[in-house]
Amino acid sequence: MATRSKGAPVSIGKSPDGKSPEEETPSTEEPPSTEDNRPSIGQTLQQARVAANLTVDEVSASTRVRIPIVHAIEQDDFSRSGGDVYARGHIRMLAQQAGIDPDPLIERFDAEHGGRPAPTPAAPMFEAERIRPERRRPNWTAAMVAAIVAVVGFVGFTAFNGSDDSGASKSAAEGPKPDKSAVKASPTKTADPKPAPSDSAIAAAPRDKVTVKLTAVDAKSWISAKAHNGKLLFDGILPKGESKTFQDDEKVNLILGNAGAIELFVNGKKVSDEFESGQVERLSYTQGDPEAG
Repeated sequence: MATRSKGAPVSIGKSPDGKSPEEETPSTEEPPSTEDNRPSIGQTLQQARVAANLTVDEVSASTRVRIPIVHAIEQDDFSRSGGDVYARGHIRMLAQQAGIDPDPLIERFDAEHGGRPAPTPAAPMFEAERIRPERRRPNWTAAMVAAIVAVVGFVGFTAFNGSDDSGASKSAAEGPKPDKSAVKASPTKTADPKPAPSDSAIAAAPRDKVTVKLTAVDAKSWISAKAHNGKLLFDGILPKGESKTFQDDEKVNLILGNAGAIELFVNGKKVSDEFESGQVERLSYTQGDPEAG
């Protein structure tokens, strides 16, 4: 009869410590990294802006960062910022505007773009783009009002009838002094016939100069006299009964505010032009016979 030896029972498929071979093999798979699932810098800024209920236009107006640059940064495109230094500044401002801490985002940016840039003391690290104000246009309305006021003042000045007329008669010659050598007559030259007393106003008027005499006969008048080079000889009121005499080498330019009150002699001859009272006249005279300009 066959016999059977007995021994300790052996468990098939398990190791002596009671574990299966599958349980003893270590796993080679690593748990997924949480950092890979983090939103990017641009996504973080965009999410923070939306959470703060801000639009891109509002962020741009507050930070002075242009709208295309804000859109580009939220798409992780920092090329439009003008360099890493300016990109860091843009990230900081956008994060602060959205209410989040900008330092972690800047650290991630430095790690992804070769580290923190070296300081450049010779130039500002960052300057937000500023909106330039429009150039001011000339104020044509103010200029027109000033011109109208000047014209009204001139007309009122010419029609001024304020102070009492002065009865004293005065005669003063103004302008360049006449050349004494030109006044001397040659002993061999025949003297010109003297004009009639009604036409003579200035004795021995030099021929090489322009001599103009004004007398306020009927009333006072505002007058202005200038030499040929624009030099002002007189500008003011000539009272009734007073006279003014002007001389120049080439030309005398006159403005008479009340031409009808003026008796005018040019180069020794009376000018018989009939001017009306209150009429404004602009006249110019040269050497020789008087001729109104």
